[in-house]
Amino acid sequence: MKFFPIILLSILLSSCQLSNEANKNSNSAAIRSIGGVERVDPRINAIIPQTAQIEILAQGHEWTEGPVWVPEIQSVLYSDIPKNAIFRWSEKDSVSLWLRPAGFTGRSPRGGESGSNGLLLDEEGRLLLAQHGDRRIARLESSLHAPESQFTTLSDSFNGLRFNSPNDLARRSNGDLYFTDPPYGLEGGMDDPSKEMAIQGVYRLTTDGSVSLLIEDLSRPNGIAFSPDENTLYVANSDGSQPTIMAYPVHSDGSIGEGSIFFDSWGDGLSIDEEGNVYVAGPDNGVLIISPEGEHLGSISTTQRTSNSVFGDDGSTLYITADMYLLRIRLNVKGAGF
Repeated sequence: MKFFPIILLSILLSSCQLSNEANKNSNSAAIRSIGGVERVDPRINAIIPQTAQIEILAQGHEWTEGPVWVPEIQSVLYSDIPKNAIFRWSEKDSVSLWLRPAGFTGRSPRGGESGSNGLLLDEEGRLLLAQHGDRRIARLESSLHAPESQFTTLSDSFNGLRFNSPNDLARRSNGDLYFTDPPYGLEGGMDDPSKEMAIQGVYRLTTDGSVSLLIEDLSRPNGIAFSPDENTLYVANSDGSQPTIMAYPVHSDGSIGEGSIFFDSWGDGLSIDEEGNVYVAGPDNGVLIISPEGEHLGSISTTQRTSNSVFGDDGSTLYITADMYLLRIRLNVKGAGF
């Protein structure tokens, strides 16, 4: 009888071990994946592990866009444009509504793509938004831990004319912002009576508040990103009749030179890794990975209309917004700037 407590303790420990193992297996089985990886060039294997899965983190949205990784709250924020909202996802708390309204703060109801699109952090870690509905580049003034829809307008016009609907943002290390301005956020698109610009431009907003027009010959400028050395500015044109990813040399003063076709494809959001590879969201329901020389290395096939991506966590996780989903995939490389 004196051995009974020892035997009982042994049984209890074994049960706990089995329970922990069952939980581990249950958690592993709970990972939901979608799509797969298309490996076009052997060099893709140095970028994407053979065992990599595209994980479903959140679903049930209308149209997800503009993801940004926010170290201060260890979360990815992303826009749901038709819902005029920003959602937050973290490993600890999963998904939650983070901010509404996010892109349109007017009192009169409106339809269309009214919410925020591209999201970005400035040099101080504050959230910047390309707001479709309010047709401006804005900065969130509330705390990231207790967000409220309090915005400061950084720019909403050029030469006295209102922007169409600022779409996506890129920040140069000196603090200057570069952004695209297609008509997607206007209720009537190109035919919207409130459209004031004759062009769909790409602009530069300097730290002193001045705005300059950089590109005016693209029909639907969309995703925008810098190469790791900031010597090249990439712009995706999301127009099936003019499908190009353009590359522009960046001069030391921040102006750009004549562009050239980097890759023949339409595209939405752009991301860049530490090796200078360009991640083009949109084509073939996924993310194309293009080498700095313009070679297609492979694709992350989400099987869904895909809008954008961003690197997060330690830099080697790629978060992807695709239709109703937020997805992620673990990579062997880190994003530029990590």
